[in-house]
Amino acid sequence: MFNKLIKILVALVIFYQTPVYSKSASFNDFNSRDLTNYFSGIIAYENKDNTDALKFFNASKVLTNKHDIYLKRYVYSLVLENKVAQAINVIKNRNNKDNTDFFNAYILLVVDSLKKNDFKKAEEYLTQSLKFKNQRRFNLIISETLKQYVYSFKNKKILSNKQNFGNLSLISQMFQRCYLKKSNTGSFFVNLINNQQGDYSRYIFFYINYLIENKKIEKAKEIAGQLEYINSTLLLSQSRSWIENGKFKEFNKIFSCNNHNDIVSEFLFLVSNLYSSQDDFENSNFYLNLSNYLNPNFTFNLSLVAENFYMNKEYTKVKEVLKNFNKEDEFYYWFRVKKEAQMIIKEDGYEDGIDYLSTKFNKIKNPNLKMVFDIANFYKNAKKYEEAIDYYTQIISSLSDKSDMKSDLLYRRGGSYERMGNYEKSDEDLLHSLRINPDDAYALNYLAYSWLERDYKIDEAFQMLEKAYAAKSEDPYIIDSIGWAYYLIDNYVEAEKYLKRAVELMPEDPIVNDHYGDILWKLNRKIQARYFWNNVLSFDDTDEDIRKNINIKIIEGLKNS
Repeated sequence: MFNKLIKILVALVIFYQTPVYSKSASFNDFNSRDLTNYFSGIIAYENKDNTDALKFFNASKVLTNKHDIYLKRYVYSLVLENKVAQAINVIKNRNNKDNTDFFNAYILLVVDSLKKNDFKKAEEYLTQSLKFKNQRRFNLIISETLKQYVYSFKNKKILSNKQNFGNLSLISQMFQRCYLKKSNTGSFFVNLINNQQGDYSRYIFFYINYLIENKKIEKAKEIAGQLEYINSTLLLSQSRSWIENGKFKEFNKIFSCNNHNDIVSEFLFLVSNLYSSQDDFENSNFYLNLSNYLNPNFTFNLSLVAENFYMNKEYTKVKEVLKNFNKEDEFYYWFRVKKEAQMIIKEDGYEDGIDYLSTKFNKIKNPNLKMVFDIANFYKNAKKYEEAIDYYTQIISSLSDKSDMKSDLLYRRGGSYERMGNYEKSDEDLLHSLRINPDDAYALNYLAYSWLERDYKIDEAFQMLEKAYAAKSEDPYIIDSIGWAYYLIDNYVEAEKYLKRAVELMPEDPIVNDHYGDILWKLNRKIQARYFWNNVLSFDDTDEDIRKNINIKIIEGLKNS
């Protein structure tokens, strides 16, 4: 409460010192209620409670013509609440046009112009937006890329003198060629999808869409047939399902290269993903809502909104977004069920979450392997290893020995056996996994760690750990393992170097903190050791068995030390 009061006082000082809205110039234009609502809105806005922020901003709309900061926040809040059309109207209907001079305002006006097929206006607004190109990291990319798109839409050709933004520009060129019906469009799709500099698998959907739109059905079937349900994204799994069931028209219902709004919508979705990857979920949702405004038919993109809200623990909003996914599109419906189960786990615990998921799963007549895989992972995370093993076994028996997915499933099942103490079965699965994929750092790490804990094949375990570390030297779990290996052979100085790094990378991991405490104790740094053991007790996800052991160590120290 005190912090909120400080924020209000600071905001008041700024507010009265703003030339556009000074006390002497315009204090009589509003009343104390406007001020109260405005500053309440600021507090809600700063606390990322956008729904409340918008409620307070709506109650003080008299300020939209008088205070630049207010207008920016009000417009931003409107878009976050998916009221894009209202946000556009607020900007367009301002008496004072000077206070609409900010980046998001121009992007909204561009979106409005595209919606109305007014490419000339869109170009004018994009030119204006460039004055803010250095204000935020992605502003230049957004303005320049939109400029290239609008040029193609307006002039029916590709802009020759343009800025290059690497692979982002390759994506833009691909869609521009698709829109202009260039003969080499297919080659651009193939080159992008096979690009080794990143994961561009999403664009397989758009390639299939392009093939269907151009009546190349057999080629579309061939591409879809190469997709594996179990390791494909939701969008690609749904695409393969549509192809297998002859639902070719579904593709054009949600996207068409002939529609400029659909193309720009996809670009804005890409921007949203960029922000989401940096944990900037508000800006991600801002651009995602603009994307949805231009192409409301691509409801599958709302899965990113649901993920963003989930990461912010806004579960009520997640539930609302999930209502967009129904049983007709089975993979997105399954995404909905999983996300609902995850929220139940967060709110009520694993037992209730697993019960909900298994009940929904059992009602599915012919569950896909991807669904079986997901429920197996849920059971494994819930420490219900027997159930997890049963589901993993169902999938493993259906896969070829050459399949990389079989290697991964054997690794997961082997880990489940290890947790149950069935080391013979665990070793069998993990070794089988490594025969398929000898360079899998995680399988190497898991098996080596298990052997070290059992004081079994120490030299071979060390060799496996060194191989895993060479492949994944920045992975904190592998760093922890190799550090713990040195601990187990009494090389505490070397062990400390690795565990210190692991703690720096995973400061809230109970096992890593526990290990580091043990090593510090052996190095006679006992005060520091107890500090890290106490850390373990402060973590919400620390197992009860670990807590009991830590409490003993804090009192008695390490035995035999």
